[in-house]
Amino acid sequence: MSAPQPPVPQPSAPASQHSVPQPSVPQPSAPGSRPPVSVLGLGMMGSALAAAFLAAGHPVTVWNRTRSKTGPLVAQGAVPAGSAAEAVTGGGLAVVCLMTNDNVRELLDSLGESPVGRTVVNLTNGTPAQARELAARATELGIRYIDGGIMAVPQMIGGPHAYVLYSGDEQAFETHRPTLAALGGTTFTGADPGLASLHDLALLTGMYGMVVGVLQAYALVRTEGISATDFSELLVPWVGAMLSGAPQWAAAVDSDEHLTDVSSLAVNQAAVPNFLAAFRDQGITTEFFEPLKAILDRAIEEGHADDGLSRLVDLMRA
Repeated sequence: MSAPQPPVPQPSAPASQHSVPQPSVPQPSAPGSRPPVSVLGLGMMGSALAAAFLAAGHPVTVWNRTRSKTGPLVAQGAVPAGSAAEAVTGGGLAVVCLMTNDNVRELLDSLGESPVGRTVVNLTNGTPAQARELAARATELGIRYIDGGIMAVPQMIGGPHAYVLYSGDEQAFETHRPTLAALGGTTFTGADPGLASLHDLALLTGMYGMVVGVLQAYALVRTEGISATDFSELLVPWVGAMLSGAPQWAAAVDSDEHLTDVSSLAVNQAAVPNFLAAFRDQGITTEFFEPLKAILDRAIEEGHADDGLSRLVDLMRA
């Protein structure tokens, strides 16, 4: 699953050969007419996943370490499982959404040999390396493993703007794709189990950079008593207009041609100290912009003064 995140506008397709379907809202069907699903982990996101499967007409079994959390879903028609092993082996697809992948590893280790032949879809937020490790462990247990990254907040699940990235066992994914469509659009990113989390974290990286920049802007204007709500009327169209340049930055990155007629790195390097000075003068933190100054300084030192900001991708390697 994905880390908690604020509501976002309808996303465009990830920059890859796979397009992101924009699903219609699933319509309820007769009970028992669709494949059964088990959902393990009933935090806000896990509960939203289970509710979406129920709304789409799937028989749903639910399990949570704290059993009381199953109550609201049982009231909607879900069946509580007495154990994680019972949920995974009870038939149908098992969808896991826990706090961390360490918890997922503990869950897999607790299953023993009982889940042989079952398919597990892990929608817990994590790293590519963790996904590959879990896939290897699942293979040892005879489990068909799919990793996933949810590009939605809980309230969006099952709606037209939600989509989920998947990677791992492609045959298992295609088998269960109609069931997974209850959650939102389905995009398979590759057989490497780590690719879904890689895409997930990359998309979230762009989101967090935008959100922190917006919050820094609000912090700045509030130092002069300016309403953040009023200022948002200027900020939203400005950020939207600037984001429209993302495909051009991507083309520059892929082609390794970074010369620009807009704003060179030298121009940006000269401007950033003004931000830092203003932040200090207004009594707000410079922590967000200090790394930007450092990487711009390094870019100029390495001879990239005439390039555009897209050149910074090359300097972001550790």
